[in-house]
Amino acid sequence: MKTTEEKAIELAKLMIDGKGKDVTLLDVSGLNSWTDYFVIVTVNSSVHWQGLLKDVKTYIKDNDLEIHITNKKSPDGDDWNLIDLGAIVIHLMSEQAREFYDLEKLWHAGRVIELEA
Repeated sequence: MKTTEEKAIELAKLMIDGKGKDVTLLDVSGLNSWTDYFVIVTVNSSVHWQGLLKDVKTYIKDNDLEIHITNKKSPDGDDWNLIDLGAIVIHLMSEQAREFYDLEKLWHAGRVIELEA
């Protein structure tokens, strides 16, 4: 059975395969009580986001995960979309939102997990 970290790595690589930009995987397990990993991804558009969400839904069916929440930060959905899988939270963000919210800086105490090419 895969560990949560292995699943987070696979999801991050899935985002890379789906042409997500600047994919970052952070271990935030020691910093809060509600999740263990953030996958942070820059997306180009709502269509790109929808394609990545479709990939995530396919992945979760095969890996004993479920979506707890899919939330849109902005009304048009192009700014910041969050997919909450419990122990793993995927942040799909426009370039502008990613620069503004700067989650990597906010969660700087988290451990960055290197993703092999």
